[in-house]
Amino acid sequence: MRIAAWLFSSTMLLSVAGWAADPAPVADVFAKPSSLPFQYPAFDRIHNEDFAAAFARAMSEHNRELARISQQHDAPTFDNTVLALEKSGQRLHRVERVFFNLLTSTGAAPLQKIESQIETQLSHHYDGMYLNPALFARLDAVHQSVQGEQLDPESRQLLERTYENFVHQGARLKAPDRKRLEEINARLATLGASFRQNVLGATQAGAVQVDNPADLSGLDDARRSAAAAAATARGLNGKWLITLEKTTDQNVLGLLSNRPLRERIYRASIQRGSSGQYDTRAIVTETLSLRAEKARLIGFPTYAAFSLSAEGAATPQAANKLLDRITEAALLDTRKDAAALQALMDADRRAAGQAPVPLQPWDWSYYSEKLRKQRVGFDQSEVKAYFELNRVLQDGVFYAAHELFGLTFKERKDLPTYAPEVRVFDVYDEQGKPLAIFLGDYFARDTKEGGAWMNNFVEQSSLFGTRPVVINNLNFPKPEPGQPVLLSFDDVVGIFHEFGHALHSFLSNVRYQSLAGTNVPADFVEYPSQCNEMWGRDPKVVAHFAHHYQTGAPMPPELLKKLIAGSQFNAGFLTGEYVVAAILDMEWHSIPASQLPAAADVQQFETRVLEARHAAYQLAPPRYHSTYFLHAFEDEHYAAGYYAYLWSEVLARDTGKWIYAHGGLSRTAGDVYREKVLSRGRSAEPAVLFRNLYGSDPEVGPLIEYRGLGAK
Repeated sequence: MRIAAWLFSSTMLLSVAGWAADPAPVADVFAKPSSLPFQYPAFDRIHNEDFAAAFARAMSEHNRELARISQQHDAPTFDNTVLALEKSGQRLHRVERVFFNLLTSTGAAPLQKIESQIETQLSHHYDGMYLNPALFARLDAVHQSVQGEQLDPESRQLLERTYENFVHQGARLKAPDRKRLEEINARLATLGASFRQNVLGATQAGAVQVDNPADLSGLDDARRSAAAAAATARGLNGKWLITLEKTTDQNVLGLLSNRPLRERIYRASIQRGSSGQYDTRAIVTETLSLRAEKARLIGFPTYAAFSLSAEGAATPQAANKLLDRITEAALLDTRKDAAALQALMDADRRAAGQAPVPLQPWDWSYYSEKLRKQRVGFDQSEVKAYFELNRVLQDGVFYAAHELFGLTFKERKDLPTYAPEVRVFDVYDEQGKPLAIFLGDYFARDTKEGGAWMNNFVEQSSLFGTRPVVINNLNFPKPEPGQPVLLSFDDVVGIFHEFGHALHSFLSNVRYQSLAGTNVPADFVEYPSQCNEMWGRDPKVVAHFAHHYQTGAPMPPELLKKLIAGSQFNAGFLTGEYVVAAILDMEWHSIPASQLPAAADVQQFETRVLEARHAAYQLAPPRYHSTYFLHAFEDEHYAAGYYAYLWSEVLARDTGKWIYAHGGLSRTAGDVYREKVLSRGRSAEPAVLFRNLYGSDPEVGPLIEYRGLGAK
């Protein structure tokens, strides 16, 4: 699941001159760190209409700090240059963290209105830092000095990361190329905001109206209530509205028995962004053209090569090698499952007096769930009764964190939130000392971005004396008041995943904020989160939280065994849809601008490249088509980097193997994993951290075994 990451990303960065003076004084809640515990944001004092002025004042302050660093007469040293850079911009960071979380979590119209303007201003602002010749000259001098060699390991890492970041953002370019890079970055910032807003608009506009309640056969009560509430919210009283999720495949497709309605929903999903008011195809092609040009300016043959040079994979060839290996295994399993699903659908149609028809993508999830029940002996609706949200959270997610790391959690009601359903918890370490604050925003809202993600409001740093304030966002349908929140097994895995990101921040123990917690490469940041997923299916943990929401009875042992066996069911499809999207992302970013297709040919490009990579299979479409692929086109954090989930999962499954060999769910394993990986952030290189724990380079075997590929 995507981590929101804005600070010092390649989408943001110059022109100091535009913010030389403060705007007129206004009340600014971000002027100083919040006085609430752990600098928790004062949401009750934060107003959407104040962000434009808050950004202006914060950028102005940051520019003065940068000017003091670059214009000083003292010889460059680590303290007066590198450390000074690390300390600068704190006010701006506070504004960014809150603004972008509120933008994705609430989708408030005032925030959307200023988003494009703010993105462009931030791009200019950060370019002013990275492309400042005087500033880079000082940094370069420290990097080449004897002092740089004599630093302690973490300070040396800060110097290396700061220097490489400047170089990666174009600091070595000559003046004409610097100017062109500024223009490219500003335009990319605008395009990214437009893409996100168009996808949000297309997703909302693509909601499918249902007039006849009989058409909702198979839909559980919670989803029926959510569909009715969504319709009422749009003035469609007495109707039902199936709102779209971010991905191509929609969860409701596994529940609805009405085949024409399934087809309507599927087609609404894949058509997003391909025509009309919210068409994103021109944004996609212009974005790719500018990224290719940017890569050439900085000295790379393609944007993929540019992007991966700062990642663990290092090269597109290394990432593609992994993708191709997993694609072969996934599609082999998918084709086997397709034959079984076709036979099941044929039998259903014959029993109803209907002629057989070919299996279609909108049939896959529905008949897959039927086949799951047939082969494994349960369906998701049966299991959901044992997965009530609060028990999963308190007795599952929090319990595993306690057993592994000694953490405890206590809910509090006294801190302000931006939405009434957001929950807040104090996090305590093994000695009972306050460690962090955790927020959980678990329910879907019509204007909330789909999917799931984690954000930091405050990051750990011994230099600043700060402790983490972290939020997990998910999108569960909110039931009627008084009704339980029952989750699918996939939902349970999602909660554990996002909490793995939170643990990475909670347990960070470094000096420098920019090296803390989740401030690691994209193909390493998903490692702790995917590792934490395994506790959602560990028998000891599941037995602790899986209790019937009405009777309190534990999940029967035989059902638990079926659940664990069934967790690998449909592995080919689920792996394949991800891998195909990752291939699309990599292929888009591996072609020069001169060979990009016209906007109208975006879909045809997808078909061509997937066929060329032997990854095209009509029944297993990509998890995201290009026209609504936010990871690839919203910003540059995951551009040419969607493969990172798979790369990270190799590390995660190897680590799972290591943990079970060293005590399993215990402090014995947890303390070592915490010491060698989770506490370290990027205070050392990710490959080094992994080898220090695992004892060797990664192996792909545990991933294939965990997913159950080739097990049939």
